[in-house]
Amino acid sequence: MANNTRARRTARLSRALGIALTPKAAKYMERRPYGPGEHGRARKKQDSDYAVRLREKQRLRAQYGIREAQMTRAFEEARRTKGLTGENLVELLEMRLDALVLRAGFARTIAQARQLVVHRHILVDGVRVDRPSFRVGEGQLIHVHSRSEVMAPFQAAAAGAHVLANTPAYLDVKIDSLQARLVRRPKRSEVPVICEEQLVVEFYAR
Repeated sequence: MANNTRARRTARLSRALGIALTPKAAKYMERRPYGPGEHGRARKKQDSDYAVRLREKQRLRAQYGIREAQMTRAFEEARRTKGLTGENLVELLEMRLDALVLRAGFARTIAQARQLVVHRHILVDGVRVDRPSFRVGEGQLIHVHSRSEVMAPFQAAAAGAHVLANTPAYLDVKIDSLQARLVRRPKRSEVPVICEEQLVVEFYAR
């Protein structure tokens, strides 16, 4: 029952934001390609500039499943980093351990990826890491603990159940071994998130 409630809540948020946050939400959106609620089919009035920027920030947050405080800290770091702030922001978020566990195909959703990390199934360079926000460095190896490999979710992952159609070039994945190496820092153009990051920058710069 809890899983069904969570799935419905995620589907509702997906429809509100206009992006599928999980594979199950994508199926819901195919059946109901409009906003949630009794007025979901009605033509909406023009959003204000603030509403547009807020929604884009929420879209980015939802795709990484992070809290507002985490998003704000990431933005401040991106702002201090040389280069375009919006691109820096997405690239920094993508280097989170839970995000890379998802991209590597070890998990089906970002929520599942975070759970696998918190439950200490994931190692980085042989050391257990239980913080989803852990920043993976270039060259570091992400892998599943040997005693966890026999679990059903990891057996499915090793069989390729969650592998992306195009694994990002910044990851070297050996899915049958449940290993993935971050070979270099991600580039914004390679990161598979839907976001107009400049609108997010404008939201925080207001």
